[in-house]
Amino acid sequence: MFVGMIVLVILVLLIIWLVGSYNGFVTLRNRTEEAFSAMDVSLKKRYDLVPNIVETVKGYAAHEKDTLQKVIEARNMAMTATTPEDKIAGENILTGSLRSLFAISENYPELKANQNFLELQNQLSRIEEEIAGSRRYYNGVVNKFNTKIELFPGNILAGLFGFRRKPMYEVNNEQERENIKVSF
Repeated sequence: MFVGMIVLVILVLLIIWLVGSYNGFVTLRNRTEEAFSAMDVSLKKRYDLVPNIVETVKGYAAHEKDTLQKVIEARNMAMTATTPEDKIAGENILTGSLRSLFAISENYPELKANQNFLELQNQLSRIEEEIAGSRRYYNGVVNKFNTKIELFPGNILAGLFGFRRKPMYEVNNEQERENIKVSF
């Protein structure tokens, strides 16, 4: 009888632990999805601004058509990405192309003085700050989720219930880490 009670208590504790661990995984998975969604809102604002910036620059720097085309292509690629991994890659490319676009603006004093361009640049700067904050939050939640998946005994439970690592938002290569060089 005493052994049966001990087994029952252990079984109940095991079930409570399983339920708690599973719920913890679900909570963290949902937080990562919420964080990605919040970041997506800021990215949408950025996507909406990019065509306005490109059109403004076109008026002053028509011969920079290749750079302007790359910005639009990068925007479209990032917008149509379907997986978090593709979204991250597309966003990194868009960020690099926007940096190139603003580096070009340094060569056109009349563009730098244009009120529309300056306002668009300020709006984009604010949105980039929102995106950076969203990325930090997303990466923090993903880090907790991925750590829980990798730690024992959570890794066993994660495997049983199909929880998989989420991608971090990272700069992918050294070229993206470098400053844009402007030469006159």
